Amino acid sequence: MPPKRRFGKRLIKSLLPILLVIVLAIFGTLCFIVFCVSRPLKRPYLVTPQSFSQISGPALKVTDETWANHDRTRARGWLLKGAEGAPAVVLLHRYGADRSYLFNLGVKINETTNYTILWPDLRGHGMDPTVRWSALGGREDDDLLAALDFLRTVKSDSHNKLVGDKFGVYGVELGAYSALKASRADGQIRALVLDSVPRSANELLNAAVTNCTGIDSSLLRSLAVPATRIYLLGAYDPSSTCDIAHAIRDQRVLLLTGADAGYLIQSTASLQGCFANPGNVETRTELPLSGMNLSSATGEQGEAYDRIVIDFFDRYLR
Repeated sequence: MPPKRRFGKRLIKSLLPILLVIVLAIFGTLCFIVFCVSRPLKRPYLVTPQSFSQISGPALKVTDETWANHDRTRARGWLLKGAEGAPAVVLLHRYGADRSYLFNLGVKINETTNYTILWPDLRGHGMDPTVRWSALGGREDDDLLAALDFLRTVKSDSHNKLVGDKFGVYGVELGAYSALKASRADGQIRALVLDSVPRSANELLNAAVTNCTGIDSSLLRSLAVPATRIYLLGAYDPSSTCDIAHAIRDQRVLLLTGADAGYLIQSTASLQGCFANPGNVETRTELPLSGMNLSSATGEQGEAYDRIVIDFFDRYLR
């Protein structure tokens, strides 16, 4: 055997273990990233109906409900009944949060309008979630449609149908992305309040990857997208919010964001021009805070934000 060929074989044999280690390291890193982003960190609820009642009194009757998603998994949420025949509003939290982050806002909407309020935990979120993984918007829109189906079955105290034929949806970030997608499929969603909307699920994933690893790496982010798509077995949906918004025709939309929303400020502001009927869209992109950190807002700022949301639902659902 020529010396050059022998040297080449020895070189390949010596490099193979190194290449194997590199491949295993990349594979292990991607497994960690996919597991981390699909299973957001769980925290105790900021507030529960029980703890809230200890402060406000027992008059608030919030029940813990479960229902079936369309993929036969189970969903859960808190339900606060309003007036018989009145609309209902569903509140969808951001990625990494849970239903308790929007509890105060929902109570205020109910007190002001007497609408029925539903706070679901998005899949993969909340303490001991019924679905262990998040689809980053790939299944959450269909879960919202299942939640609306559940609301249509709820009875009033007089055993009549509780909710009328109009729904409003409030969503922050992942919740906003999911609400926008679902509104294409259900014409009874009449009013949408969308706070800090990402351009696509890829933006949500990129932010989650950076948060999980603590590294702002374009290489990791580019590898995480196909890895997540494989892991979620077709549940991942990278659809552009601008394309989705173009299919929205009749719904009234309020776009909100604030100084604390980071990269989502620009994506939310640019979304207004994507709707087929811009006259149905209102935009408030210079608020002192967004729904991303609403639970930690000061009293005055929180009240001002809540009033914007409540007035919008009151105008277009009543």
